[in-house]
Amino acid sequence: MSEHEAGFSLHPQLAQDTHLVTDLPLCRVLLMNESRYPWFILVPRRAGIREIHELMPAERQQLWAESDQVNSALMALFQPDKLNLAALGNMVPQLHLHHIARFQRDAAWPAPVWGKFVPEPYAAETAALRCEAMRSQL
Repeated sequence: MSEHEAGFSLHPQLAQDTHLVTDLPLCRVLLMNESRYPWFILVPRRAGIREIHELMPAERQQLWAESDQVNSALMALFQPDKLNLAALGNMVPQLHLHHIARFQRDAAWPAPVWGKFVPEPYAAETAALRCEAMRSQL
């Protein structure tokens, strides 16, 4: 663990709502446990960071590079109609970026996915397969 990662822990809500995919150089990659949408989350492994501007300049560049990796993987795996990228943090203050593959046929289209429905969790095997597919693309 680097000195920058010291003190990092995943917010309990993120830990509860996601499956671990992998760690990239800066971010932990998580799969949101909502099977309606291919939805991944990047969490910089930095303690106490709430906003992107709080990262060091090189870390901001790394965050965007890793975000691009996730977006490219989403395009390759799912061929979505649109990619949604968001850093809200209203409910979970720890900095995290949502990457959601959206389709004109999805349950919430064209509205945002938040609060639209009660989440439909993945079956354990399906979550494992989705995590492995993402890992193979990163």
